[in-house]
Amino acid sequence: MNQKDWITKMTENFRKVKIAVLGDLMLDDYIIGKVERISPEAPVPVVNVEEEKFVLGGAANVVNNLSKLGAEVYCLGVIGTGHNSRRLLSAFDEEIHVEGIIRSEERPTIVKKRVLSGNHQLLRLDWEDASPISQDLEEEVLKQFLDISNKIDAIILSDYNKGVLTKRVSQEIIRICREKHIVVTVDPKPVNIQNYYGASSITPNRKEAYQCGGASMTYDIETLGMDLRKQYQLETVLITRSEEGMSLYEDEIYTVPTFAKEVYDVTGAGDTVISVFTLSKVAGASWKEAAEIANTAAGLVVGKVGTSTVSIEEIQEEYCRIYG
Repeated sequence: MNQKDWITKMTENFRKVKIAVLGDLMLDDYIIGKVERISPEAPVPVVNVEEEKFVLGGAANVVNNLSKLGAEVYCLGVIGTGHNSRRLLSAFDEEIHVEGIIRSEERPTIVKKRVLSGNHQLLRLDWEDASPISQDLEEEVLKQFLDISNKIDAIILSDYNKGVLTKRVSQEIIRICREKHIVVTVDPKPVNIQNYYGASSITPNRKEAYQCGGASMTYDIETLGMDLRKQYQLETVLITRSEEGMSLYEDEIYTVPTFAKEVYDVTGAGDTVISVFTLSKVAGASWKEAAEIANTAAGLVVGKVGTSTVSIEEIQEEYCRIYG
């Protein structure tokens, strides 16, 4: 089978994948306008608002990535009960299963409100409670996961350190996934790395990888990746290294060079990487092949402005350009 037929078959298989995402769901709120004067009340710019838009952020952006690639997606997490929770839920594609999202009066929906003028961010306002979720909410999250565990091929744990992925929740999900042979990949926050012992794979960036290993930036990255794999009993570790591409640590180490034509915006690139990496593995690729497909997708998304997604067709075309 030639490369074109192979990547076409592999990415078409994305549509057969059933995958869950659990993590810190967020709503990104962008207020866009022009600054033409300074306020008479205080020395601050006055923004004449022209547009306000709401975009899925955090773990919700991973859900968005997976949905755009054709997978059947189950979304799990905890949000509030006010108008922002309704905005977040309405931003999901209607094909996405959102029944597993818990609406709780204990916590607000996480919102990141950014005020923009031209290409400049003037201000960011955050609404969040980053404390660990309560024991009752842990029970509810685990119940929602158990309800879908016989339907899914994989789960992505998307950790922004906002309290949903507690050690208990993470370890119980990983235990169940190992029993049921469900792939579980993690985009980890280093402070919580202990929570992900026994996962299939983690996908930190270079800085996060060093923090996960408690190592200085002068430590050999190839040794670091293998250390993390062994210490946390992972099948693989995928470290994204920006302009140096990616390194995959399995029984051997594979370096995948970057093929990005231009880099405009790295926002959400990590979400694209873990989405495509996990989908590709479940669709039939080896971990190494999955890293190559994920690297292809990452090179596309950094060439777009804002939190972006890529399509199956874009991946197919770019993969053929790179690997011929």
